[in-house]
Amino acid sequence: MPASPSGHGTSRTRSWWGWGYAGSHPDDAECVAMGALLPGTLARPLPIPRVADLAIARPGVAPPSSLAHLVTNDPEVRAAHAMGKAYRDIIRALRGRPGRVPDLVARPTDDREVADLLDWTGGQGVAVIPFGGGSSVVGGVEYRGDTHRAVLSLDLTSMNRVLEIDTVSRSARIQAGALGPVLEQQLRPHGLTLRHFPQSFEFSTLGGWLATRAGGHYATGSTHIDDFVQSLRVVTPAGSSTSLRLPASGAGPSPDRLFLGSEGALGVITEAWMRLQERPRYKASASVAFAHFPRALEAVRVIAQSDLSPANCRLLDPGEALLSGASQDGSSVLVLGFESATGRVDDRLANALELARAHGGRGGAPTANGGAASAGRDVPADSAVNAWRSAFLRMPYLRDGLARMGAVVDTFETAATWDRIPALIDAVRTEVGSAALKATGHPASVNCRLTHVYPDGAAPYFTVAVAGRPGEEVGIWDDIKAAASDVLHHHRATITHHHAVGRDHRPGYDLQRPELFALALRAAKDALDPHHILNPGVLID
Repeated sequence: MPASPSGHGTSRTRSWWGWGYAGSHPDDAECVAMGALLPGTLARPLPIPRVADLAIARPGVAPPSSLAHLVTNDPEVRAAHAMGKAYRDIIRALRGRPGRVPDLVARPTDDREVADLLDWTGGQGVAVIPFGGGSSVVGGVEYRGDTHRAVLSLDLTSMNRVLEIDTVSRSARIQAGALGPVLEQQLRPHGLTLRHFPQSFEFSTLGGWLATRAGGHYATGSTHIDDFVQSLRVVTPAGSSTSLRLPASGAGPSPDRLFLGSEGALGVITEAWMRLQERPRYKASASVAFAHFPRALEAVRVIAQSDLSPANCRLLDPGEALLSGASQDGSSVLVLGFESATGRVDDRLANALELARAHGGRGGAPTANGGAASAGRDVPADSAVNAWRSAFLRMPYLRDGLARMGAVVDTFETAATWDRIPALIDAVRTEVGSAALKATGHPASVNCRLTHVYPDGAAPYFTVAVAGRPGEEVGIWDDIKAAASDVLHHHRATITHHHAVGRDHRPGYDLQRPELFALALRAAKDALDPHHILNPGVLID
């Protein structure tokens, strides 16, 4: 069944320097109020940066006339494609030092145009940085180095259509440049959803999710984008590849797995067949407070190892609960949520609450109507759930406000087996906190939440905030990142659970992967990208 095309879905202006939409960041007064919570921050916020104040060089290359209609050298467009949205990127923009601004930005509309652009750039020694929504927080969409004569940012957001929907097999063929809301807007009339909602949902694309093996909002079950892939189409400098669309296969190593997580270093993902689900009609949620964080960890492990499969099972430590407004008394808070397209979920929620209370949890009255949302409305959650949800969406904007006050704010996530989780969390709090104090002279807050849980382990997500030194914020951030990476490696935890590798996690990734796999990856790079123009420095050299 063909699907109707859709526009980009919003007329709001994206911020070129910070997270999300321009005008949605805290104002100066809010920034000052937040800075007061971190002793040592600036007296007044850094000004919002202007593209006109940047020293943007003239393009070092011009496209051939046959491709000129796809390419722009507009300074504002180039600046918006220079970096992602990590703290490191935000503070560089605020300080007027965005790094290497791409010479050109291209917006192809189909596979043929992608292939033509790769043919031209390969012959000219121009680096190509595939770009979706630009929400990378690991340096995945910027060029670092000087070995290429010019840099082209390959923006895929003009390839944003759901091309086909197979309602019998419940799947769809979707172009990779579709932003989250644009994609869901086209699926909604069919009563279907991809059910992949990362925090960056509004500002990231299907291709970006696939290229980074993104994790969605849901805490258990199918949460990584990998789980939804039937087949991929990829354009490389060596040619195009389309895998066979199947529900499952045991035929050798998966061709899709070669490109899932490849971050644009091996090819440009242009479309994919994705598994869909019916939109949920029944929802219920509740929160449970714990006086002791270790007992809360045990409760979450037991729930994760049950067959209840909560959609949300997010544990906030006392600091995280305080920041989100979920708790004011020093408690840890577990946010639980269940949903279904076919039946009521109140029994599953009640069973999970019973398990939580058996480990010292308190509170957690289920929603009054038993979890039914059959009229298409979500069931109202309790106040702690609502507070967490609001803070979750607002947090990246608040981070940018703290950056304007000269604070250094880092978030990083990992995953480890349950037997290592308690010691890992304690070590991160202690060692990363010590590194931040050494780098700045100021005490840091180091908070933790569990974002995803599995029967055999969990994914802790850490937030670090500390007052920086004016002009030295990037170096301090690098020191904190290095300390965090060392702790993760020592405790045999992954360098990333869902933020990808990019350039910032590259040292940790080099330590984590087996050397024989690195050898195979380099061979694949040589075969598919013989001129080494695709996202240089990501994953492999």
